[in-house]
Amino acid sequence: MTKTKKEKVSAEEPEVAVAAVAEGNEKSYHELIANVNPIAQPLASRKLSKKLYKCVKKASKVKNIRRGVKEVQKFINKGEKGIVVMAGDTLPIDVYCHLPVMCEDRSLPYAYIPSKGDLGASAGSKRPTCVILIKPHEDYQEAYDECVLEVSGLPKPL
Repeated sequence: MTKTKKEKVSAEEPEVAVAAVAEGNEKSYHELIANVNPIAQPLASRKLSKKLYKCVKKASKVKNIRRGVKEVQKFINKGEKGIVVMAGDTLPIDVYCHLPVMCEDRSLPYAYIPSKGDLGASAGSKRPTCVILIKPHEDYQEAYDECVLEVSGLPKPL
């Protein structure tokens, strides 16, 4: 009897898996924006977010990123250059609300993206990450320059 039950379960599992993929378990950009903090300005568009995720992915392969509030803050204070990417859905906002001021003082480009889970995943981590500093490198210089141009062009908050 147990064999027939296993066969039935295994026969039903692919259908469930196909249905889950068809529905799409990932949240859309608009659903992610609904959870963004009020201080998340300038918020990257969907297109720019994808470019930033790709740039983070390339930088993490070369091990050329700084991850986490403590590490990013330390290297900004030391004068390291790069793009600061922050997650807009981080709570409490007191954790990283001082970083935009630090970036503006040192004229570093920074932008918010809607999801810390996606930011951590693009950095090759299973854990969500709220802040990443992307350092320039010759392996992905073209993508980095394009991201710097677009992030610098975003309107800064008042």
